[in-house]
Amino acid sequence: MTSKRQLLIAYGLAIHLLLIAIICYAAFPQASPETPIRLMYHTAAGKVLFDHDTHTSATGYGNACADCHHHPSDEEEALIACGDCHQTPPEGEDFPESCLDCHDADEIEGSEVVGRGDAFHGQCIQCHHEFEAGPEDCSGCHVL
Repeated sequence: MTSKRQLLIAYGLAIHLLLIAIICYAAFPQASPETPIRLMYHTAAGKVLFDHDTHTSATGYGNACADCHHHPSDEEEALIACGDCHQTPPEGEDFPESCLDCHDADEIEGSEVVGRGDAFHGQCIQCHHEFEAGPEDCSGCHVL
């Protein structure tokens, strides 16, 4: 049989190793990817899972960031998420009705702010039809 002293040493060692593991886990967190890998959009028509890798990799559609994300600047760092502009305002809050509310006319492509769903449909479906790539019907993207 093992003595009480040996058990105390074993328990003490186990506790120390556990604490070291917790500290190491907290000290070296996993870095987030530069661009999101997959995004889940919750819509009234059903959830839409968007996979960046499929759209941007050479083995996928091979799109450049600026093919979908548009912003007045040509710098890739200035590209913003669609939802930053194309969003439904919370009830009772004002929402810009035009891009011109925040930007100069020479900085932007158009002046009307459309909702995120309309922006996606205009951008995504048009590309899917034009290049015959990806789903072209509603149920191809929208799942329950």
